[in-house]
Amino acid sequence: MALMPSLSGFIFTEKLGKGSYATVYKAYRTGNTREVVAIKCVSKSSLTKSSVENLITEISILKKVKHPNIVELKDFQWDNSFIFLILEYCSGGDLSNFIRSKKRLPESVAHKFLQQLAKALQVLRSQGVAHMDLKPQNILLSNRTNPVLKLGDFGLAQYLHSDDEATSFRGSPLYMAPEILLKHHYDARVDLWSVGIILYECLFGQAPFSSHTFSELAEKIKSNKEIEIPYGAQVSEKCRELILSLLRRDPNERITFDEFFNHSYIDMEHMPTPETYSKGVDLVQKAVQADTGGENEKAIKLYSEALEYLVPHIHNQSDQIKRREMRKKLLEYVSRAEELKKLSKACTSKSIKETNSSTSTPTIDELVASNPKLEKGFFLAQQAESLVNDGCYDDASYLYQKSLGIMVPAVSEELPGPRKDLLYTEVNKWMQKAEDLKTFQSILKQEKKLSRMNSLSDKIHFNKATENIEPTCRMQ
Repeated sequence: MALMPSLSGFIFTEKLGKGSYATVYKAYRTGNTREVVAIKCVSKSSLTKSSVENLITEISILKKVKHPNIVELKDFQWDNSFIFLILEYCSGGDLSNFIRSKKRLPESVAHKFLQQLAKALQVLRSQGVAHMDLKPQNILLSNRTNPVLKLGDFGLAQYLHSDDEATSFRGSPLYMAPEILLKHHYDARVDLWSVGIILYECLFGQAPFSSHTFSELAEKIKSNKEIEIPYGAQVSEKCRELILSLLRRDPNERITFDEFFNHSYIDMEHMPTPETYSKGVDLVQKAVQADTGGENEKAIKLYSEALEYLVPHIHNQSDQIKRREMRKKLLEYVSRAEELKKLSKACTSKSIKETNSSTSTPTIDELVASNPKLEKGFFLAQQAESLVNDGCYDDASYLYQKSLGIMVPAVSEELPGPRKDLLYTEVNKWMQKAEDLKTFQSILKQEKKLSRMNSLSDKIHFNKATENIEPTCRMQ
């Protein structure tokens, strides 16, 4: 059994992982700080020419790139036997184990991870770096309660610009782009294919080409058969479209990096960061100033922009009390914006009513514009639908109930006629969507319950099976 390495200034504890030429250990820095780190110990005796080049590249990249979504290289040292990379410790383990423990991830969680992965890749692209080995095992999580994604293991990374090409065999087969597998020339776009596979696995629990053998995997990837989203999968249309655009076998048909970073589903502009929170708070303050000064249109615009920045922070808040307080505050901003809209439209309500009574079919916006209660109810319903698309089902259910609690009584007060009939039809659509969401949530709960029962059943069967096993040694 190999002895655990030692490094002055650190106490090594458990082994975290092992590769072909390196082993990673959890360690504590000695002294007053007691900082926890991960130390990658590279055995000099096992290094080949190519692995030396990979190690030099990894150190070079990690020294240059500093970002919250990339594992930090704190230092590197060496002795006669090892090269030591002293890295940031991530207590949440890797994404592969996280997915396995959850079976599959809610779209809201997968979306958050995707945003963070996109941010890390954007930083790498700015440095002309392609990772070349993106997979859940190389993506670490800061912790388990409110995890932040950290991209790591740059052992196969290369400095590749968009128009540079390579030919060497790099990456893990399950996440490997077809152009590498087919031994064609390839470029940094192979990372986009891997992102698509990772997102697919997050949402559906397994990669699209899961296979028992390498030859079976190769045949599936080489096939011209279109990638399919599992039947009945509850994912938003934007998410579905992004997955399929990432998993184009022909790299020339695949989404580009610029298109990926600017994709409306990823929405990096509004991802929850300290910067976007500050921006949202600043916009709220400006909205309040405009509101106080009687600049209604400006205030409405600023409130709306502020909500775009602040709403994602609700989903990112793990503290339930703070989450409720934040949601309550944001609903106050929504209500105030709706009140201002009512004031702005008061002078045009007459013309809107005339439009509603004309022979042309009125839009829903026109139907509800003259009724502030309806307008607020429909706005909340639209917000709920958006939350469903993001996979935030509990928040969506809450907003659906709140919106229907406003809309149903408001429509009941309408005078009989075509307008009331149209409004009833629209409200019924929202009621159906709310019911569909309840059904879906019930199915999810049943699946979790069944999974727990199966786990318990397996444990009971195991215990029964071991009851009759005689011990191999007895006390004489």
